[in-house]
Amino acid sequence: MNHPRIILKTVAACAVLASATTGFAHVTLPRGGATVGSDYNAAFRVGHACEGAKATTGLAVRLPKGFVLSDAQARKGWKLDVQKNAGNGEVRWTAESAQTALPASERAEFVLRGQVPGTPGPLWFKVLQTCDVGSIDWAEVPATGNSTAGLKTPAAKLDVVAQGVATVDVRDAWVRQSVPGQSGTGAFMKLTAPTGTKLVGIATPAAGVAEVHEMKMEGDTMKMRELPGGLDLPAGQTVELKPGGYHVMMMDLKQPLTKGSTVPVTLRFEDAKGQKTSLDLKLPVGAPEGADAAAPAHQHKH
Repeated sequence: MNHPRIILKTVAACAVLASATTGFAHVTLPRGGATVGSDYNAAFRVGHACEGAKATTGLAVRLPKGFVLSDAQARKGWKLDVQKNAGNGEVRWTAESAQTALPASERAEFVLRGQVPGTPGPLWFKVLQTCDVGSIDWAEVPATGNSTAGLKTPAAKLDVVAQGVATVDVRDAWVRQSVPGQSGTGAFMKLTAPTGTKLVGIATPAAGVAEVHEMKMEGDTMKMRELPGGLDLPAGQTVELKPGGYHVMMMDLKQPLTKGSTVPVTLRFEDAKGQKTSLDLKLPVGAPEGADAAAPAHQHKH
């Protein structure tokens, strides 16, 4: 089943793109990127056995050039083999019996750790998944660009980003269109931070003011307020900004925002250590399928 995604293009050379899916799940890494030169826990998630198979019996991860392996996590009932070759090492897990193999109905993570390269760009981890019946080599890499959309067996991708660029994954982002005379509108998206952070600010040339707001019922009244301390993004958890809940409120619009256009937006983050990062995006005006595009934007008076 194919799931349409809205692809976000970033000015800061960081784009986390959603992959198209086939009839069975991919072997994937957690959402979000990694900062150049940083240590990274690569947790390869196996979502399904090979097509027609009852269990996954082996997983072999070929390490991309520039990734320096430090260790791999053993699994009970599985044999672990680590081959550290310069530029082309491999980590392999093999079930020791049919009883310890991963059933098709279950999900699991196979974890290795290492240091990512000191230059930005995508890292492609090619993974061979072996099953009781057949195998799948998740090794396809796009001929151009970084998007895995349209690939049947894509390699697992990790975006390595420059210092100061947020590693937060942004998906299904959009801005509600406005009409002449309307002073405000909303922006919505799904945010996933791999190591946990906080969304502390938004800036866009399309509006005089952009803030993170929360809408919630208080008694019988729906109330909205700014989140002055920012919006927490717990590690690995997807936080959705949507109509009727958390959202970005854009006020004092400079001009009407028409469907089909894009709006430049900068998201600013700060983690528990005070490390500040940002992410530059171009958000489409309109709405993804199923979103409430017709709902009116809230008008704010200050």
